[in-house]
Amino acid sequence: MIDFAWLGAAAFAAGLVDAVVGGGGLIQIPAVFSVLPKEVPATLLGTNKLASIFGTSAAAVNYARRVRVAWSTAAPAAMAAFILSFAGAWTVTRVPADFVRTLLPIILVAVAVYTFKKKDLGTVHAPVHSGLAERYWAIGIGAAIGFYDGFFGPGTGSFLIFLFVRFFGFDFLSASAAAKIVNVACNFSALLWFGYSGHILWQLGLMMAVCQIAGALLGTRLALKHGSGFVRKLFLVVVSALILKTAYDAFTKIGW
Repeated sequence: MIDFAWLGAAAFAAGLVDAVVGGGGLIQIPAVFSVLPKEVPATLLGTNKLASIFGTSAAAVNYARRVRVAWSTAAPAAMAAFILSFAGAWTVTRVPADFVRTLLPIILVAVAVYTFKKKDLGTVHAPVHSGLAERYWAIGIGAAIGFYDGFFGPGTGSFLIFLFVRFFGFDFLSASAAAKIVNVACNFSALLWFGYSGHILWQLGLMMAVCQIAGALLGTRLALKHGSGFVRKLFLVVVSALILKTAYDAFTKIGW
């Protein structure tokens, strides 16, 4: 019973953080692995995805009600992410992810330094693409992040927010809203595979999903109340935590 309460609390915290800037896996995945060490990793990851898709969907709906979502960017990015997430999952069964594990902390440091130095990055919503250019950029970013999410995964939400800010001119709040749409597509793609292969603990996953939804609703409320400045600060905190976690994994060869 205590273990279930711990996982529920972890899911709530993960939903809250993920709704604002992504990176909820920093909290939820280690919790699931520590509480259920005898389960195979695929089952734990599938259960995590089941809970996560409910939290991410709740955040996406909440953002869509209060923020003008850039569907012309988010929709093609989500479709590309859905397709390429499958490709990434297929690839990881044939190619070791050690290279990505080693490279990831370096990429995250570059993202953190760039965001920290550009004080005005993501403070103003001023989209820089439209028409075919917007669609091509969206498909390219969605495909790349979708493949990465299926192949490896850590920091997907944070990467999406940064890319929407950097390459589309979104503010952090609008970028977070668009990122949730793409995240739902990635999670649904992975969930189809985990469900088909029987790697989901349904009762546990649905219990955690309820907690994820509660956390996601609080997270989106905080983001909407405090605006892009708050999202930017939390983004830097989460990326810093991701740097430490991925650097540790790269050094010790321990996967997520």
